[in-house]
Amino acid sequence: MNNTTIVTGLWDINRANRPFDTYKEAFKKLLSVDQNMFIFIPSELEEFVWKHRSRDNTAVKIFNLEDLKLMYDPFWNKTQEIRTSESWKLGTGEHGWLWDSPQLNLEWYNPIVQSKMFMLHDVTIYNPFDTEYFYWVDAGLTLTTPEGHLRDEPVIDKLHEYTSAEEFMFLSFPYKPAGEVHGFLHPAINKYAGEDITYVCRGGLFGGHKKAISQANGEYYSLLEQTLADGYMGTEESIFSIMAHRDPYTYRRFKLEENGWVGTFTFDVINKTAKLVEIDGDAIKQRYESKKLVPSNVTKLVSTNIYMLTFNMPDQLTHTINTMNQTYGLMSHPSKFIFDNSTDEQSIHENKLIAKQHGFEYLHLGSNTGICGGRQAVAEHFHESDADYMLFFEDDMTFNTIDQEGKFCRNGFRKYIDNIYEIIHKIMYIEDFDFLKLSFTEVYFDNDKQCSWYNVPQPVRETYWPDYCSLPEIGLDPNCPKTSFGTINTLDEVSYITGDIYYGNWPMIVSKEGNRKMFIDTVFENPFESTWMSHMFQLTKEGKLNPAILLASPIWHDRIEFYKAEDRREN
Repeated sequence: MNNTTIVTGLWDINRANRPFDTYKEAFKKLLSVDQNMFIFIPSELEEFVWKHRSRDNTAVKIFNLEDLKLMYDPFWNKTQEIRTSESWKLGTGEHGWLWDSPQLNLEWYNPIVQSKMFMLHDVTIYNPFDTEYFYWVDAGLTLTTPEGHLRDEPVIDKLHEYTSAEEFMFLSFPYKPAGEVHGFLHPAINKYAGEDITYVCRGGLFGGHKKAISQANGEYYSLLEQTLADGYMGTEESIFSIMAHRDPYTYRRFKLEENGWVGTFTFDVINKTAKLVEIDGDAIKQRYESKKLVPSNVTKLVSTNIYMLTFNMPDQLTHTINTMNQTYGLMSHPSKFIFDNSTDEQSIHENKLIAKQHGFEYLHLGSNTGICGGRQAVAEHFHESDADYMLFFEDDMTFNTIDQEGKFCRNGFRKYIDNIYEIIHKIMYIEDFDFLKLSFTEVYFDNDKQCSWYNVPQPVRETYWPDYCSLPEIGLDPNCPKTSFGTINTLDEVSYITGDIYYGNWPMIVSKEGNRKMFIDTVFENPFESTWMSHMFQLTKEGKLNPAILLASPIWHDRIEFYKAEDRREN
């Protein structure tokens, strides 16, 4: 009972037909639950809370209605505008149910219920009890479930056993809409959901791991902002239902009966008979692809191979893998392969042990095939696999970890991105890029300069740079042509840019089709990085290759061990 925090709150908004004393009595029953609890309340309820709670496992935040208004401020004016509009009122017909609803008649109703997610997320940050799991529980939940289920059984603390750290839990009940869902009109809500709404997710009990809550809060905020701006409003349950229909991999559900009675669910948890709604993966993937929706968790829909090329440096390999282990999601999802160019028997032995320890499949290339030889072997392996994407790393290409948060590369781009693994998959999924480079800044070169200029044949150089087609006799040209960029886009607060992005042996995520065009259709007997750079630049200019690059630098060349220069090979 030490790894879960219940989050709740209660305010008197003079709701008709439901005396506040009814809610206080139900709240008192919830307060009897001997579990970590964080409570948002107005100052007038503080004495009531401490009368029924121990200070050992209780945190109270005095949160008067005006404080809540500040939290809800970005949405307050639009909520009140819709609430008082004649068109919204008529959404359920002349003298329909909405006319007598608290949503319409009480200015505070929607701001309160639609702030539950924000309060839940805030508590994951405060985290006074240092727990991993957090669940919003309505102050009046005991009106829909026997109080003993919560007080005498550790029901809430058992919920995390059903979901992973990446999954968010809802309770849902079947719902056949008659023109709207809690005031949110058809067909608009179906459009946001990506399919017809068939169930509604309840707002009385929801939550999960703090990581899942952070993700859910971001999506909830975005949807609430968008739907209100478009003139649509239901309750928090309308937004929850959109989220769950859009991405059932992330938003897992327990199914209630049509009456929405929570007691049936808590009884099943106690008796270990509770089951999450099963996911029809094939149907969902087809729907995402046909409608080009971007689920919150693309990596549940696609498969990815991660490749690591190494040579004679087990400590270097371990160092890089350790940074990958600190990169959320990177090591838990993909199939992972170590391609070993090592010639030293002891290194080969140690690399095999490292592979086993970290869940990599080990393949020795038979000899030192070089950096490009290894990458070609990777491309051919990926081509024959069932994976949708591949990520390729050399053993000195490390992910910047959280200690780099707030720091910037020499080009002014951030060096750390939380959840980068999921984000780059989202970008590839929605944009259909052939490859996406993962770092704008490299050791010796930056991607604002067109490195391909040095490597293409002279006739190609004269075609694309007729006014600047002479190479320097030695070294690099400080005035070499700049990269021709296209459009800048942003997804999940990460920006990326299209254009004539040059190929390099730095890490990138590559699609199956991109890999075919880059490495399979044309195979060079002894490729150099410069050979591929020239070839892929020409494909890009011909419109046959679609690359992009992050406007970020989360990858760095971090070599901690060095081999002799004469041992280095490209092919």
